[in-house]
Amino acid sequence: MEIILKKDVAKLGHADDIVNVKTGYAVNYLIPQGYAALATESAKKVLAENIRQRAHKEAKLIADAEALAAKLAATPVKVAVKVSENGKIYGSVTTAQIAEALVAAGVEVDKKDITIVSEEVKELGTYEASVKCYKAVKGTVKFEVVAE
Repeated sequence: MEIILKKDVAKLGHADDIVNVKTGYAVNYLIPQGYAALATESAKKVLAENIRQRAHKEAKLIADAEALAAKLAATPVKVAVKVSENGKIYGSVTTAQIAEALVAAGVEVDKKDITIVSEEVKELGTYEASVKCYKAVKGTVKFEVVAE
């Protein structure tokens, strides 16, 4: 079944994308929850007109996202954690802790948009995380795990 997404849906698509999904998924979940609408011919024409009108706004959003990605790359981030006597940290560093450290550094990022690139962070050192700034624009942030 062909539908038009109204909102971003993880692992399916972004808002205003036309995607094919199984009928049950569309009828029982996406449409009732307000995530999608049927892709009729008239709805496709309305969507095309809306996309054409939003093209210049999209360029500004991409430019802002690229500026955020550049700012993330230039921002030094330190995450302070509790450490045992032998140098191991208690637990592991989470995306929420990275988001808090970025806010302290002056960059607003949602913790849901952060993905830690390397394996679990369980020791002191320097690591890397990927940040989704906008649809296809991703930035990387290097963060250092230090003892409290």
